[in-house]
Amino acid sequence: MLGYRFTKYLAHKDLSDTTFDQLFNVFNELLIITGGDVSEALNWLTNIDKQYNITDGNYGMGDFIEDLKNKGFISDKTPDGSFEITAKTEQNIRKSALEEIFGKLKKSGKGEHKTNFTGLGEEPGTDKRNYEFGDLLHQISMTDSLRNAQINHGLGDFMLTEDDLEVVESEYKTQTSTVLMIDISHSMILYGEDRITPAKKVAMALAELITKKYKKDTLDIIVFGNDAWQIQIKDLPYLQVGPYHTNTIAGLELAMDLLRRRKNKNKQIFMITDGKPTCMKQGIKYYKNSFGLDPKILNKTLNLGAQCRRLGIPITTFMIASDPYLQEFVKEFTTVNNGNAYYSSLQGLGNLVFEDYKRNRKKRY
Repeated sequence: MLGYRFTKYLAHKDLSDTTFDQLFNVFNELLIITGGDVSEALNWLTNIDKQYNITDGNYGMGDFIEDLKNKGFISDKTPDGSFEITAKTEQNIRKSALEEIFGKLKKSGKGEHKTNFTGLGEEPGTDKRNYEFGDLLHQISMTDSLRNAQINHGLGDFMLTEDDLEVVESEYKTQTSTVLMIDISHSMILYGEDRITPAKKVAMALAELITKKYKKDTLDIIVFGNDAWQIQIKDLPYLQVGPYHTNTIAGLELAMDLLRRRKNKNKQIFMITDGKPTCMKQGIKYYKNSFGLDPKILNKTLNLGAQCRRLGIPITTFMIASDPYLQEFVKEFTTVNNGNAYYSSLQGLGNLVFEDYKRNRKKRY
């Protein structure tokens, strides 16, 4: 009698990867977790190597560190001689995050977002129409125009007139200005779950996507705890959670201020958070309440959501927590803003951010 015999699965080692490549992949992950601390990442990597025997007698951790320096991934030219990562490593981490979260992106035109408007646009479409004064020469469809001339005038006395010309409609491309808000309150590492590392990966992947594929778009990144401040793309690997409350109000106010300076008509805010707003600033003092939804803080947050709606700025909230009362807050906030809300696991966060950005339109999951 034929049957199947099941054995323990043993992952096949990728022979194309050198020991350096294997160590470097783990090293990149550890850099994100440790906030760019090279020494701590190397200590963790050494312990992992002891457990899983990645290195051997021919290639050790000392060789790996020397290769990192020689290849320009780390530098020890600091005043105290400590290691720090280089711009090359920062870019490599963003690229790795993009490939991990979004996969291999298909090539498509210039990379801007399509709209439903046609006319004197930037990319040829599929619709055709009769020639009008002002149309450019490259818009004329010669094949269709010559066919019309043969039909209208015959082959014996061939002539091409303005009435025979057809032009190909061009599609406009839009430029989008996005502000990404990342919650760095203490709850992002509480309860035994690291939520800040996936959030950082998503931010780095989105930044790499925009800078490489949607080059005409803009991306501003904001972190918010007790206060809110803007960070640069190169700062993302070093981002860490602080002993902060959640001042969503400060984050929204800063996001609106940044978008006011952008000349693009299409503007949007993405907010990654795991909790309710618990803090707001009054003068030089902080008003805080971590117990439930404080009406004073909640009303101010909702007012800002409504203000963004009036300005035509949709807010997409990615809530990486499943508490029912938090979902109620997000639901109310989304209603007043007329934006989108996703209640996402950490694993699905990247795909949701990517799809919402790529489609550049409202869609609920």
